[in-house]
Amino acid sequence: MRLPKVSFPDAKTVFEHLPVLVALASISLSSACMSQDGDDPFFWLEEIEGERAMEWVLAQNELARAELQAVPAYQSLYDNTLEILTSTARIAYPSILGDMLYNFWTDADHPRGIFRRTTWNAYLSGNPTWETVLDMDALVAEEETPWAFRGMDCLLPEERMCLVSLSPGGSDAVEVREFDLQTKEFVSGGFLVPVSKNSTAWVDENTILVGHNLDDNYVTTSGYSRAAWRWERGTPLEDAAILAEAGTDDMGMFVATQETADGPVTGVVRMITIFDTEFRFLENGELVLVDVPSDAQMTLAGDQLVLKLVSDWTVGGQTFREGSVVSANLDEYLAGERNVELVLAPDERSTINGISATRDYLLVNQLTDVQGHLFRYRRVNGRWTSDEIETPPMGAVGVRSLSVRHNRFFFTYNSFTQPTTLYLAEENGRVREVRSLPDQFSSDGLVVEQHHATSADGTRVPYFVVKADDAPMDGSNPTLLTAYGGFQISSTPSYLGVEGKGWVEGGGVYVLANIRGGGEFGPAWWKAALKENRQRAYDDFIAVGEDLIARGITSSEHLGIIGASNGGLLVGAAMTQRPVLFNAVVAQVPLMDMKRYHTLLAGASWMAEYGDPDIPEEWEYISRYSPYQNVRPDAEYPRPFIFTTTRDDRVHPGHARKMAALMISQGHEVLYFENVEGGHGAGVTPEQRAESIALYLAYLHLQLGQASGE
Repeated sequence: MRLPKVSFPDAKTVFEHLPVLVALASISLSSACMSQDGDDPFFWLEEIEGERAMEWVLAQNELARAELQAVPAYQSLYDNTLEILTSTARIAYPSILGDMLYNFWTDADHPRGIFRRTTWNAYLSGNPTWETVLDMDALVAEEETPWAFRGMDCLLPEERMCLVSLSPGGSDAVEVREFDLQTKEFVSGGFLVPVSKNSTAWVDENTILVGHNLDDNYVTTSGYSRAAWRWERGTPLEDAAILAEAGTDDMGMFVATQETADGPVTGVVRMITIFDTEFRFLENGELVLVDVPSDAQMTLAGDQLVLKLVSDWTVGGQTFREGSVVSANLDEYLAGERNVELVLAPDERSTINGISATRDYLLVNQLTDVQGHLFRYRRVNGRWTSDEIETPPMGAVGVRSLSVRHNRFFFTYNSFTQPTTLYLAEENGRVREVRSLPDQFSSDGLVVEQHHATSADGTRVPYFVVKADDAPMDGSNPTLLTAYGGFQISSTPSYLGVEGKGWVEGGGVYVLANIRGGGEFGPAWWKAALKENRQRAYDDFIAVGEDLIARGITSSEHLGIIGASNGGLLVGAAMTQRPVLFNAVVAQVPLMDMKRYHTLLAGASWMAEYGDPDIPEEWEYISRYSPYQNVRPDAEYPRPFIFTTTRDDRVHPGHARKMAALMISQGHEVLYFENVEGGHGAGVTPEQRAESIALYLAYLHLQLGQASGE
C-alpha cells in the first residue's frame, strides 16, 4: 500500500543460510485447506522476526535463489539491472532548497547514497561540481545501523536548519534528527524524535510540531499518531503539549508545513480515513479549521485556496461536479465568504492527476485517455487563464521540483520507449531541455498501442501494449501484464528501463492495464470498484488478459501477471479466480489475507477502500476474493513467485509468507523470496534492488520462455 502523501496541506498521497529442512518440516504439519471461519494454521508467520518464522523465510530464500540464479539469463539480468541502477548517466533530479539545487545520489561507490548540492549555474551547465552534505554510507559505517535516507524538511525562509528523516532498513518508521545545512552536521542536543511512524513540522527556530506513535495511549488502530504535540527546544519530548487529537479509529494525525508566496503555513491534518481529512492552519498559536469537503484534495496557489473535488460540492449557490478544480480567495474563505469559482472541469475521458503551485502559476497535470498533459493556470484580472506546455503524445508528464519564490520549475516527460527527459520552465515561460536519460534498452522496431477490453459488466477498459512491430500474432509472445487498480492512483506510461532491458528487448511484450479502482478517469472510475464492487477491478484485469489472447498477442501458456501492494492483491485474486488463464504470477509486497489485513500494521487505514472484515455483511463480499481464503488444494495454479521484505511496515510480510506457506502445504509449487531491507519495496541498496528484479525476471523467463530461447 502506498503511504498517503502528508506534505501539508495536501494529505492525500532477509537473511541467509539456515537448513532448508527445518522450515519445510514446520509447514508440513498443516496442509488442510484454509477455512474462512477456522483457525489460521500459519498465524506464527506473522511474528516478523520470530525464530521459527525466520527459519522458514531463510529456507525459502535458499530454495528460490538456488533455482532462479541457475536460470541461464539470471546473471546478465542482474548485471544489466545493476548497471542501470548505478549508471552515472542517470539524471540527477534536482530539489530546490533556497538558492541551491540538491540531489540524493546512489552509485557503486555510494550504495546507500549521498545528499549533495550545487548551484543553479553549475547544474544547468551540464557538468556540475557537487558538494556532499550528508554521506549515508559513512553514517551507516559509523553508527552500525542500516539507515536509509528519507528526506529533510527545512525551516523557512532561510532553509538552513533541517529535520532529517532516517529509516532503519527502509521502513516507513523513521528517526528524525536536526541537521545544519551550513555546517553539514547533526545538531548536538538538537531536536530528535526516536524511530516511529511520525511527522514533523517547523513552527519557528525553537518550536516544532510532532506526531508520533511512541506513546501507546496516542496511537490509532492504523498504527499512526492520533495526536499532534507542540515541542519546545530544550524540553523533553514527553513533556510536549498536545495541540490536537484524533480518534482511535481515525487513520491518524499528521503535521506539516507548506511554503506559500505569502510565507510558510504550518498546520495539522486529521486523516479520518485514507480519503477523508480535516485541515487546520496554525495561526497565532491557535488552530483554524478550513471548512472544505473532507474528501477534497487541497493546495495553496498565491492568495488562492485550490481544491480538487472527489465528490459533487454545492457551495455559495453553485454545484461543482466531482473531478473539478475550484478556487477561492483564502483570506475571504477563512472569514466565511463562499465565493468559489471553477478553474476547470475535465470531460469523461480526462482527470486531474496532480496540482501544484509556483509564485504565480497553478500547475495542472491532466490525463486524457491516460496520456499526460501539463497546463499553467494564472489569474489575470481576477480570472483564470491557461496555456498548455507542449509535450509528445502517449506518455506521462510530471512536475519534478518547484518553488513559490519564483516561477521556474522542473518537469519530466517519458513514455514506455522514450527515456525520461528533464525540462526547465523558465521565469519568462520558455521551456528548455536540461537532461535526457540515455537509452537503457533498444527500442528499435517497438510500437506502443492502446486497446480496449470489455469487462464482465460491459465497461470498456483501456490498456497499453508495448511490443515488436513484427511480433507474430499467433499467441506465442511471452507477455507480462500489470495493473494497480486502487486508491485513486493512476497507472500511466513510464519508461520501462530495467523491464525494457530484461524483458521487452529480448522479445517480451509488456502490457499496462487501466482497470477500475484507479484514478485514470476521475473519481467515478475509482468509486466503481470500491468495497462491495471490488470484483469489478478483478473482472477488468481478467478481461484484459482474455483480450490479449483473443487478439493473438499471447496465450495462457505465455501470459504472466505482476503487481505490487494492492496490485499484489490483484494478481493473487486473479490467480485464485482464473488460474488457467496465466502461467506466471509475480506478487510483490502483496496483501493476501483480507480477513486479517485490518489488524496488521497500517491495514486499518484501508478499510475505506476494502471494507471491514469484522462486519459480516462486508466480510461476505471481501471473502469472495481474498486470496488466502480462496486458494484450494484441488486446483491447478501457475507456480507463483511471491516476494516481500522483512522491513515492510506498511503491508505486513505475513501476507506474503502465509500465502506461500499455505500453498506449499496444499501441494502447490511456490517460489518465495524475502529481502532483509527495503520497506515497502524491493531493497535499499542498488545491489538489493537488482537481485529482487533479476530474480523475478529470471522467474518469468523460466515460466513463460523469452530471450534465452526457452
